Amino acid sequence: MFRAALKRFQSKWKSYRHRFVPWVVLNLSKNEKTLRQVRGRSKDKLLSDEEVSGSLLKLFRVLRRSHGADHGQQLRAVQSHFLRQVTGDEEQCGGNPVCAHDAMLQSLGFCIDRKPSTLHFAGTGVFVTRGFVPKGATVAMYPGTVYQAYEPILLQSIGNPFVFRCIDGVLLDGNDKGISKMVFKSCSGRDRIGPFMMSDTSWLTATPQNPLAVGQYVNNCSNDWPANVCYQEYDVPDKFPIELRQCLPNINYSLDIQRPLRCVVLVSLRDIKAGEELFSNYFTIVR
Repeated sequence: MFRAALKRFQSKWKSYRHRFVPWVVLNLSKNEKTLRQVRGRSKDKLLSDEEVSGSLLKLFRVLRRSHGADHGQQLRAVQSHFLRQVTGDEEQCGGNPVCAHDAMLQSLGFCIDRKPSTLHFAGTGVFVTRGFVPKGATVAMYPGTVYQAYEPILLQSIGNPFVFRCIDGVLLDGNDKGISKMVFKSCSGRDRIGPFMMSDTSWLTATPQNPLAVGQYVNNCSNDWPANVCYQEYDVPDKFPIELRQCLPNINYSLDIQRPLRCVVLVSLRDIKAGEELFSNYFTIVR
């Protein structure tokens, strides 16, 4: 019985460690190729925030056009979106994976999707399924609840391999199950302006409205599988259109945060062809 339990634990750990940040940090010396060194938060950017905003806005506008061209139709769609959240119905407008991925291909020139990883024991991974990703493109987003460094996340973090730590200590909980899922849906229902939602909850389902919102399933690279994407922090500017914020897969844990919404995107380090799996590296501060 003990051997069987140990075997199950080892199998689970081998999958867990591909995303578990502390394990990555403790093993940096063994995997130097997996580490990207930066000298501060302002130095981690391969793309400017304006370029990231441009890519997101391009996709979000195509997504919205595909579900109603005029303002009245969009307003009704948003109201339906909110009603589904309140009633607990997971199916949301725009959740059709065919429409979402077609919009992605049309606006960005490629599609990504979740599939079983090529890494043994790694579980789910993210692949480029159609098109071509050029170097320096916004490839994916890391969804989840945003916690400031001083906010409690102990219960949500237990056994959770999807907690991402930003350079300044801000945490993103990208777990789409359990307590993490309930917290995100609660915060999303709280933070709305009139009929407009300020975030998208469809990333918690199998058919995300925003097809970029699968970044939490991108596995860490290894010496055998070098990184082709890297994490980059992105603060949503105040001028980001209110009607498009409903496509953002992030929400603040607290209501009274006096700072821009933190998001994390993944940026391509090289050209990536259809069929390739995405592998990320982790950054460290160099003093």
